[in-house]
Amino acid sequence: MIKPAGSNPSPDRPVFKVCREIDFCYGHRLLHYDGKCKYPHGHNGRVEIEISSERLDQRGMVVDFNDIKRVIQKWIDQKLDHRMLLHHEDPLVQPLKKLGEPVFLMKENPTAENIAKLIFDYASSQGFFVTQVKLWETFHSFAVYERSKEGVSESLG
Repeated sequence: MIKPAGSNPSPDRPVFKVCREIDFCYGHRLLHYDGKCKYPHGHNGRVEIEISSERLDQRGMVVDFNDIKRVIQKWIDQKLDHRMLLHHEDPLVQPLKKLGEPVFLMKENPTAENIAKLIFDYASSQGFFVTQVKLWETFHSFAVYERSKEGVSESLG
């Protein structure tokens, strides 16, 4: 677990923010969807992880970028990169597993929104005060999962 630099930021105070971008490749398909994304396909994704604090630590940092790399990027590399991200009830799961293909199972449909939330939740569980995760699925489309004044909310870009 990462020791945060300071307390969780208040909505009315200035904060320091750092952001790390992580690139990874993944495949997926969407269940209960009537468009071309219902077919297996892949993306060269980019995730932007924003971490905030009202105070800096003794080194003058919100968090060391190497900690983000060591914890979050390592997890993404091991669990999501070059994997098929599928809903756990997807009929493709068993045939792909039988072929020895790497699969990551999700409780939700593996939309950009749900993948952004997955990364947000993992990073938060490791002690990072994440304020936003933005997942670029293509050069033109991204989904955001962020912390808001009322708690955590989703928005699209």
